[in-house]
Amino acid sequence: MFGATLSRLSGRGQRTLSLFSSSGPSNWSKVVSDAEKIVGYPTSFMSLRCLLSDELSNVAMHVRKLAGTQHPLLSTARGFVYDSKNNLQMRGLVVLLLSKAAGPSHTASDLLAQDMVSGIYPSQRNLAEITELIHTAFLVHRGIVNLKEWTVSDGPLKDMEFGNKIAVLSGDFLLANACTGLAELNNTKVVELISSAIGDLVQGIYYESSNNTEENILTNGVDMATWEEQTFLSYGALLAKSCQAAMELAKHDKESQRLAYKYGKHLSLGHKLNSDLQPFVKNNAVEPVSFSFDAAPVVFHRQIVGQERWRQQLQQVE
Repeated sequence: MFGATLSRLSGRGQRTLSLFSSSGPSNWSKVVSDAEKIVGYPTSFMSLRCLLSDELSNVAMHVRKLAGTQHPLLSTARGFVYDSKNNLQMRGLVVLLLSKAAGPSHTASDLLAQDMVSGIYPSQRNLAEITELIHTAFLVHRGIVNLKEWTVSDGPLKDMEFGNKIAVLSGDFLLANACTGLAELNNTKVVELISSAIGDLVQGIYYESSNNTEENILTNGVDMATWEEQTFLSYGALLAKSCQAAMELAKHDKESQRLAYKYGKHLSLGHKLNSDLQPFVKNNAVEPVSFSFDAAPVVFHRQIVGQERWRQQLQQVE
């Protein structure tokens, strides 16, 4: 259905959007704003009910103590208040847009359809919030600093240790709230889907940490199949299974759920591909380009030239 719609739009000579287009922040903000009008819900403030609770307000007071340090929890906290790229709440917005596009199923009762607001069930809106809470919790947890790599320029050691404690506690608090909301949906299949997505996120982060040593990167680089698998676990599983869960809440059939799952998965992989590509397409001859050896373009290149040729190129650079 989505593919046919896109084909018709392109055939009418309408403007097409490229995943790799370089639209500015202002254009992207307008796209997000228009999407929020479609779903009738300001997803930019989706997690604020939880983030502005008394518990996290106390956490925010403690985070102020980290001012002047390089602890990543500070930049994460700033993103909650102002995110010029509007990336923090995108997963929930995608879930709501997909729910709106799918609408009610043919098997849904008329009484259930009366509960819809702007074509979306309240349970689907709650699911979108839960998805954002889980994503935010893992963003906070990713801000934990490896103190073995601590340097004086990062800030006082006691402040970095304190920041780690706050990151763990606040991330756990968000996850606990997400799990509470998940239970209130009263749908065992949805609970199973989102719980497995949380497990996938943990597994993906574990893979990233275990493969992030210099020796592994230079000698045992991943191929594209492994890159796709690891990227799905770390970035795609939550959105894919949330999209599938949204269809389950609307009582859509298994085929619709399968298509929603694939849509979320491929959208996440495309987003990560675009992110990995950016260091190689930005025209900046002054500053050196910084990129990961696990970025998709590097993995593609390594797989094409072969492992032996790849090692020779690394030696030439050294």
